[in-house]
Amino acid sequence: MRRLGAAALLLLVAGCGKEAAADTPLPPPAPETVALPAAAAGGACQLLDYDVIEQLLGTRFDVAAARRVKDTYTCVVQSGGAARPDLVLSVTTTQADADIFEDEVTPDGADELTGLGKAAYREVRAAGGGVGPSVEVAWLTDDARMIIMRYTFATGQPKSAASALGPKLVNLAKKVDKEEV
Repeated sequence: MRRLGAAALLLLVAGCGKEAAADTPLPPPAPETVALPAAAAGGACQLLDYDVIEQLLGTRFDVAAARRVKDTYTCVVQSGGAARPDLVLSVTTTQADADIFEDEVTPDGADELTGLGKAAYREVRAAGGGVGPSVEVAWLTDDARMIIMRYTFATGQPKSAASALGPKLVNLAKKVDKEEV
């Protein structure tokens, strides 16, 4: 009898444990993240590719947003959760020729570039206004578009980082100009 009582007690305890487990809610499944290419944002983002950017600039971006205002298409790429660094690409149609671009668009002190469009410049800017230093490459394309590409660092980075990135940004600009990204 004693064995029968012990067995009954085991069955009773075992059964209670199963009921308790059934009443305990399961945690929700972890959210799935889907990696979309920059081009999925549309607009000027169609000219950018995260892998090409990382290969040429050494920065991995994974979030893109596009906007259009009249004839200007803009794309911003960033790393999820971080405001900086970022890369901004703007493309707009223009009637400017190379002389107007050089006289009216190119900032004083910017480096003139050759081998990129009809006219081009690169400018390195110091940190300020709550952002780190930046480097900008702009050019006038053969098909009457003005393209501006700017990489802005996080605060605390030296201006020399932007200077060092300048030639790499020019290489990315050449790929964008040929639409090889």
